Amino acid sequence: MSQGRIIVVGSSHAGAQLCASLRQEGWSEDIVLIGDEPEPPYHHPPLSKTFLTGHATLDDLLIRAPDFYTKQGITLQTGRVTAIHREAHRITMANGSTLAYSKLALCLGARPRRLTLPGIDLPGVHLLRTLADINAIRADLSVTRHAVILGAGYIGLETAASLRKLGIAVTVLEAAERVLARVTAPVVSEFYARVHREEGVTLRTQCSVSAILGAQRVEGVALTSGEIIAADLVIVGIGVIPNSELAADAGLAVDNGIVINAHAVSSDPDIVAAGDCASFTCPRYGRQMRLESVPNAAEHAKVAAATLCGKTKQISALPWFWSDQYDLKLQIAGLNTGYDAVEVIGDPTTGRSFTCLYFRESRLIAADCINSPQEFMRRKMALTESLLTSASAPNPR
Repeated sequence: MSQGRIIVVGSSHAGAQLCASLRQEGWSEDIVLIGDEPEPPYHHPPLSKTFLTGHATLDDLLIRAPDFYTKQGITLQTGRVTAIHREAHRITMANGSTLAYSKLALCLGARPRRLTLPGIDLPGVHLLRTLADINAIRADLSVTRHAVILGAGYIGLETAASLRKLGIAVTVLEAAERVLARVTAPVVSEFYARVHREEGVTLRTQCSVSAILGAQRVEGVALTSGEIIAADLVIVGIGVIPNSELAADAGLAVDNGIVINAHAVSSDPDIVAAGDCASFTCPRYGRQMRLESVPNAAEHAKVAAATLCGKTKQISALPWFWSDQYDLKLQIAGLNTGYDAVEVIGDPTTGRSFTCLYFRESRLIAADCINSPQEFMRRKMALTESLLTSASAPNPR
């Protein structure tokens, strides 16, 4: 029986992995990967780090060599999909052309959250998500003495570290009371605030921006307090939004992302979704969630590929993440949502290595390990075993 054509929309980590996994799982017919960037699929995490500082090239970023897709019979197509016609099993492109599919995979990723402020469109104000974003930032570095970063999450702090390595003065502005407030315990926030200040970053928390100032290009940032901070470069890093509008317009279930089941299938049995755009129920934590990480994208993609090839595989991996700043490698195992206690191993007030363990009802649920790779592997293994046992246990009645 003919398998037909699979169209993968989105040349993201998930999209690239899904195509490779489809061949590994035995899909022998057409695979078309459609991306809205001209480059082949590339790694995004290095953009704010080694690529921004000039220590990596595009070739270093590519997920796979360009000839991989040719050898595997995967067609790369640049363009933007504007509509999905589910009953007809066709998609429409921005140029008006259409393409038929047997199965469809949505790996649409996410886009930076934008601010609506006076002056936000001035030259010198940048978002940070794609290769084009970073190239635009790099083009401005020769005229940059002082950069202001809006947002003290991982992307903001990683970018601050890279700019400091380049000798640029950096101020980070955060609306919350501490850096990394939404993702870490206060002890971890205090550690990162200390390190960044030691590296020369000016950190300002609990402050709000009212406008971006400048005539021909950005010249400063105005706070609601009336204070003005001079800036030659402004980078906005205040989180991302899942690209789920295409799915929603097609009538697929959407809830903070495209809703998928344990097999990565959407509310349409012929459409799967994977990566940052997908919302799923994590069996280890027993709740609906959407994760933004390369490991999660790869896991989704492998499960989706198996599903499309008629095999039974489920999303089950323990969530894990990482962040590189200066000489710090943070490795995170699990999710700390709902923690009620922490335990610190090491001294976060001096040096640059320690671990923060998160507990809920005396049960370990997550670990932040800074420059502690062995501790990370040990805790990740323990969480993998304990949370899987917990997820598979019957509910008490």
